[in-house]
Amino acid sequence: MAVTIRIPTILRTYTGDTAEVSISDPGETLGSALEALEVTAPCIRARILDDDGSLRRFVNVYVDDEDVRFLDGLATPLKDGSSIAVIPAVAGG
Repeated sequence: MAVTIRIPTILRTYTGDTAEVSISDPGETLGSALEALEVTAPCIRARILDDDGSLRRFVNVYVDDEDVRFLDGLATPLKDGSSIAVIPAVAGG
């Protein structure tokens, strides 16, 4: 099974300026895929997850275009070919 994780510009310093990272063995959930991403892009996990291991409030994550906050969060199941998008929240006025 493989998934693709889309990385926002602000976090690409962790991925060698790569916009998409393919994870060939992501496990079965979003959480396991993010752990696999950490192996490929060390220190990126701390930018997506807080100290408790939960998704940071200002980071939105989508699996196959569905917001994981309305699914099962980090336990959201993945399927072969799933697309994960990490999108930082933008504030302003």
